[in-house]
Amino acid sequence: MKFVVSSSTLLSHLQIVGRVISSKTTLPILNCLLFKLEGNTLEITASDLETRLSTKLTLDNVSGEGTIAIPNKILTDTLKEFSEQPLTFELDMTTQRISINSENGQYNIVGQPADEYPSTLQMGGDDEVSVTVSAELLLNSITRTIFAAGDDEMRPVVNGLFFDLMESNAITIAATDGIKLARYRCTEVPEHALGSFILPKKPAQLLKVLMPREADSVNITFNSRVAQINLTDYTLVCRLAEGKYPNYNAAIPTNTPNVMTIDRMDIYSAIRRVSHFANAATNQIKFAIANNQCEISARDDDYAVSGQEMLPCEFTGDAIQIGFKANDMLEILSNLTTTHISACMSDATHACLYVPHEKENPNEDILMLIMPVGL
Repeated sequence: MKFVVSSSTLLSHLQIVGRVISSKTTLPILNCLLFKLEGNTLEITASDLETRLSTKLTLDNVSGEGTIAIPNKILTDTLKEFSEQPLTFELDMTTQRISINSENGQYNIVGQPADEYPSTLQMGGDDEVSVTVSAELLLNSITRTIFAAGDDEMRPVVNGLFFDLMESNAITIAATDGIKLARYRCTEVPEHALGSFILPKKPAQLLKVLMPREADSVNITFNSRVAQINLTDYTLVCRLAEGKYPNYNAAIPTNTPNVMTIDRMDIYSAIRRVSHFANAATNQIKFAIANNQCEISARDDDYAVSGQEMLPCEFTGDAIQIGFKANDMLEILSNLTTTHISACMSDATHACLYVPHEKENPNEDILMLIMPVGL
């Protein structure tokens, strides 16, 4: 089996699919990439048993067909050292030896038999649901929500993104770790069958990397166990998180009479400055809001330091003092993109909503929620 490929083109694809490979795998074969040459199409696959990412390249100079597993690290590290040039791969399917010929040299690698590589996760079944969305929608939804997903090994269902397709012309993506919640809803999607699934964080992060490269629509197909996302040059198949996702809508307050509207970057920058004076263990900052003024303060009595800033705002309701973790607030504000945001509160002990003050897209609804900390 033999083929010629551009060094930079091959490297760019390997650097994407190689993200699937886990540094903690106990199966040596999973440190390899599966190369499958069929006709003039080269398919490259990486897997960690839970997530499988494949990409295809169309080649011109090809002879023979076959499949072999090639060690990822030595191949990728070697390709990084090449300037743009054609590389000739010669693969002996009997001895599993791979010879890479460049303009000035030759490099030899020993691969592994393809039949040792784990088989792909299977789609199909009576419960299969399919939906087509724009790449921009999928990128926006993941970007706006993934920061709120949890990292609790005891509750794996909250460690991913919940895709809620229980409305035939809408899609809602939500993530929560119990302290903060992010929800993105879009009604600009084609009609689809009803269903829902929990996408684990790793494949969600892979999609976040892939989406900026995608210009076309993306097809998502899922059943009760597996999801498959088809892109132009990549196919992602992953095992879904099992279990029932928390009723995130029940956590969203409906009565929030105290509303502050403020410049998003002003409050973001102020929190960053003031947070340096917060106690390292609690990371707590305090908002004191009244008379169209928002005072942001933090103190650390252990080191006798404190910081405080006053910002103008528009405020309706009763004066309120409420505490938050600075890092959680910064994450929320960095994932809202409008010039002004509104903070909607009932009191200092219940969840606070953060929403865009003005909608950028009438078909989108973006909401962030954060639980306060005791002052």
